[in-house]
Order: sequence, then C-alpha cells, then structure tokens
Amino acid sequence: MESLIQLFSEPNTWVALATLIAMEVVLGIDNLIFISILTNKLPEHQRERARRIGITLALVLRLGLLGTVAWIVQLTEPVVELFGNAFSWKDMILIAGGLFLLWKATKEIHHSVDPTPGGDMFEGKALEGAAVMGFSAAIAQILLLDLVFSVDSIITAVGMTDHVAIMVVAVVVAVTVMLLAANPLAKFINDNPTVVMLALGFLLMIGMTLIAEGFGAHVPKGYVYAAMAFSAGVEVLNMFARRARQKKAALSQ
Repeated sequence: MESLIQLFSEPNTWVALATLIAMEVVLGIDNLIFISILTNKLPEHQRERARRIGITLALVLRLGLLGTVAWIVQLTEPVVELFGNAFSWKDMILIAGGLFLLWKATKEIHHSVDPTPGGDMFEGKALEGAAVMGFSAAIAQILLLDLVFSVDSIITAVGMTDHVAIMVVAVVVAVTVMLLAANPLAKFINDNPTVVMLALGFLLMIGMTLIAEGFGAHVPKGYVYAAMAFSAGVEVLNMFARRARQKKAALSQ
C-alpha cells in the first residue's frame, strides 16, 4: 500500500498515467466502432445488453492479460519463420484479427450496396432489416475482436510503463469511457446511414494496418487516426449540408 502511495505521489506517474489513458482511449475507438456496427444489427431490445457485454469482455480480457505481463512480453518473441520472415504470437494474432476485420467489413459493405435477394456473395441471402444476426453470434465476434484489440492495447501499455498499477488504472478509465460512449456512438451510426459506410471504411483501414504490423511494417498510429479524423470531419460537413438543403426544401414548400 505504501509503495502505491509513493508511486502516485510522484509527478512522473501522473504524466505517464495521462499519456497512457489517452493512448488506451484512442486504441479503444477501433474496438468501439466494431461493437457499435455489430450490435446495431441485433433486435433493438438486445443492442444495449450486447454492447455492455462486449465492453465488459474487453475490460476482463485487458485486466486478465495484465495479470500475465511476463507472458505478454513473450508474445513478441519470434516463434515461427515463413518466407524469410519471423513471426511472433502477437504478429499472428494481429494478422488473424486484421483478416477478420477485412472479411467482416467487406461483407457489411456488400450487404449495403447490394441488398437484393440472393445478392450476398458470402451467405446467399440479403439483409432483412437490422435484426440479421443472432445474439450469440454477435457476442462471439465481439469477443474475437476484443481479444485482438486487447493484446494490442496491453502490449502498447507494457511498452510505455513498467508499473502494472498505472496500466490497470489506465485500462479501467479507458474502458469506462468506452462504456459511456457506446450508446451515443451506436445511435449516431444508426441514425446516419452514410456514417455506417464511413465506419466500415475505417474498419477496412484498421484491418490492413493490423495485417501490415503483423508482417513487421510499422504504421504510425498518428497517420491512421489523422486520416480517420479528416474523413469524419468531411462527413460532418456533408451532414450539415444535407440538413441545410432539407430545411431549404421544407421552407420552399
């Protein structure tokens, strides 16, 4: 207890904590976008419950991984070599997660642009409203991506500080922010259909980034999030423009 009090009495600890919280919140955005899109496909009465379960699973996985920091560090050590490249467990997890995101986002984009019967190249059926996914299937997919994002999140945390207490506080704060933002974000995405396509585009970009990092190509996160912020800003301007046109049309009638 005394060591914790001493740790949090140092200014450097608070600087590290603030930095890590910011990083964890930013990394949690990817996770939250996926959860929002996926849960919006459930019946309305199941959506909030699914979001809470998904975010709770993210917290449990992150805290569980923090309890095995020594093992997490070993995930970055090469375990297999293919085509002249050495791959660690972290690399393979990132590649698998990236491929899953590419498949899922491509499938949802296909549903959006070709909603005709028999138009689904993956399952031979089209979307029929929002409730097109079972609750268990949604939770299973959220759990899979929670694992990928959790591994990436905790390895980032381990690289920024040696103190597990700081990591735990940062993770809990970041996941709490995700929990508070989940319903407003999901509602915003659901109420603005064009934002869904933008979010799916983000998932494609995130998936490609995960695969690239799995193959050893470092992609600065700042570039990725700057591109996402710019695209979101353009979409916000489009939304204002559409509303202005709608008001003008309503007044002219």
